[in-house]
Amino acid sequence: APYVRQKKDPYFADGQRKKDWHNKEAIRRDSERVGNGEQGKPYPMTDAERVDQAYRENGFNIFVSDKISLNRSLPDIRHPNCKNKLYLEKLPNTSVIIPFHNEGWSSLLRTVHSVLNRSPPELVAEIVLVDDFSDREHLKKRLEDYMAQFPRVRILRTKRREGLIRTRMLGASVAIGDVITFLDSHCEANVNWLPPLLDRIARNRKTIVCPMIDVIDHDHFGYETQAGDAMRGAFDWEMYYKRIPIPPELQKPDPSDPFESPVMAGGLFAVDRKWFWELGGYDAGLEIWGGEQYEISFKVWMCGGRMEDIPCSRVGHIYRKYVPYKVPTGVSLARNLKRVAEVWMDEYAEYIYQRRPEYRHLSAGDVAAQKELRNNLNCKSFKWFMNEVAWDLPKFYPPVEPPAAAWGEAMINSLFQIRNVGTGLCVDTKHGALGSPLRLENCVKDRGEAAWNNVQV
Repeated sequence: APYVRQKKDPYFADGQRKKDWHNKEAIRRDSERVGNGEQGKPYPMTDAERVDQAYRENGFNIFVSDKISLNRSLPDIRHPNCKNKLYLEKLPNTSVIIPFHNEGWSSLLRTVHSVLNRSPPELVAEIVLVDDFSDREHLKKRLEDYMAQFPRVRILRTKRREGLIRTRMLGASVAIGDVITFLDSHCEANVNWLPPLLDRIARNRKTIVCPMIDVIDHDHFGYETQAGDAMRGAFDWEMYYKRIPIPPELQKPDPSDPFESPVMAGGLFAVDRKWFWELGGYDAGLEIWGGEQYEISFKVWMCGGRMEDIPCSRVGHIYRKYVPYKVPTGVSLARNLKRVAEVWMDEYAEYIYQRRPEYRHLSAGDVAAQKELRNNLNCKSFKWFMNEVAWDLPKFYPPVEPPAAAWGEAMINSLFQIRNVGTGLCVDTKHGALGSPLRLENCVKDRGEAAWNNVQV
């Protein structure tokens, strides 16, 4: 008999069974919800709801948050291919760690409700709320009484203000799940967000995975994608986090497939619990917040793991208007960044010090234990990281700035023009618009070319 090619069974791959993890009933229920903020729509604000007082305590409009359901529905803005994706039937479970400090009542509860509502119950071992020494009344007994209705939610409390990094570490240290998933305390998990993350870790336990982070507006709580949506995490040489396009070489035929990212945004990711501790967790010498996303990103890539962004996993996040509290001890971000540079960035740290000379003589504290960890894990060099992982970064943020095409100082006349006396031409911009290219135009006394002050070009 002629050989008949067997049709590939989508429910069976690599010797492992797969399944559709979507909760169709919950999706149907959500689709029928109507009301303020439902389907992620902006809340129709009145002037009374825009007052500064609404933002003062949280950095986002708590009046509006309080008027939106804790179980509100969100738009499914995933790539259409995500709706048909299958994931391993046998997935590890996770502890969801949510650190908070003086978080608003409704924003914290909505985070917890969204995780409970949109996660397969068998995949959530627990939700651990870690209170970093909050002093608001609603976060004490009232919160404990409320969470008592959810057996899988527990609350840990620090005995003094520890900061985000150590608070996350405290949560991770008591976690019982196979995987640790970190979320911020003002998030909303979207449809079927968890299986795509756990599936990648089940296939390779040394993969750290990050959901796509969507934007929940701090005014009206409308839900939408970030500008550019799927992009790679990167940084400039002052260590500001940046996002750069996925280069053609890394673009998949299916844009909903996971893609490699050099650096995570920071607050939202999942990692195999044992692997997290093999990597030493976060550097215990990092203070309060800042720089930790670079430390964990460089470490996982250089020490035998990898990091991916997962387009089919989406979580909304409120980007605050401002941080509503002061961090104690006034610890600056600079010390953390210097520490990461000294331990992980090798000769590339020099590019940072050239731009931030004040870092050069700053104490990073004792980094011997971190350097020993790097040595024990046989981690690769930062040059390897730049060549193999973040090879597309220098195109956008070159470590060595290209030389200027021209330079000099411009003499400004009494009409605030930059004028070439010989030709009668003036430096101007089209329509005087900010950010427009410079060009030479005939000088017109009354036309009001751009007025220049203290110019260096």
